[in-house]
Amino acid sequence: MDKKARLEALKKELESYLPALGQAADTIRNEGVSRYPILVLHKLDVDIGIPIIDRHRVQGDWSVNASTLEEFVTKRLVQPEQVDHFRKVYKNPDEFVCLFVLSDLGANFVFLPRG
Repeated sequence: MDKKARLEALKKELESYLPALGQAADTIRNEGVSRYPILVLHKLDVDIGIPIIDRHRVQGDWSVNASTLEEFVTKRLVQPEQVDHFRKVYKNPDEFVCLFVLSDLGANFVFLPRG
């Protein structure tokens, strides 16, 4: 499956999550926590962000933690010298949610359209 097909499959799988993902990202921005919210999707326990969705308590395969670019830099998931580049490729948060997807395909940043 190519990258575009995988993105479409992920988008379909996350449809029911989108309202909560968008709300979490908006809260991070509106509360002044960060201009760069990152939602971590995972199926195993991870030590980043604040848990907002537990896959064992919802209909779905993904757990979600709310994080930020700043935490990713602190935990060295984004190197300090890559921050400017990350900010340039970060898509409009009113139109997209930034996901860090941890799956059998590895770890990937994905910008998922909100609607």
